[in-house]
Amino acid sequence: MTVQDTGQRPEAFWRVSRALQDAGHAHEPRWLEHTARTAQEAADALGVLVGQIAKSVIFRRKADDRTVLVVTSGDHRVDEARVAEIVGPIGRADAEFVKRMTGFVIGGVAPVAHLNAPVTLIDRELQRFDVLWAAAGHPHGVFMLSLADLQRLTGASLHDVVRLPPPATSD
Repeated sequence: MTVQDTGQRPEAFWRVSRALQDAGHAHEPRWLEHTARTAQEAADALGVLVGQIAKSVIFRRKADDRTVLVVTSGDHRVDEARVAEIVGPIGRADAEFVKRMTGFVIGGVAPVAHLNAPVTLIDRELQRFDVLWAAAGHPHGVFMLSLADLQRLTGASLHDVVRLPPPATSD
């Protein structure tokens, strides 16, 4: 699953590693042999459920151009209207905005160690899992954490910010 550390890791990976160490986080980031740009790729590489991937989705708040980070379960889609109800009107963030504001490339956005502190929302649906995995600053980097760790590391609270599937109907 992981490869031997050669020291040739991108700066963003080391920035996340240092932030986790400074925060006293118990789990060091891992470098995966193959990229994990999507929640499904990460889940496959780690042998976990896609829902256990705490994916970071970046938006741009229209009022002040501030980064809005939504951390949600890999098996859910963010409901932009719900996010906007909490933080104000938002727009999509392109790859250049994400890189400039966070210091990470899309597919490797960590929930910590951003270049500019984002407004962060954590989706309540992550409560379904005891063990989560998040990106560690690069598409090859991941780290293990719990929901309590995620809240402690980001200082963010839980919100209902995803589109849930309609309830099953019985005929």
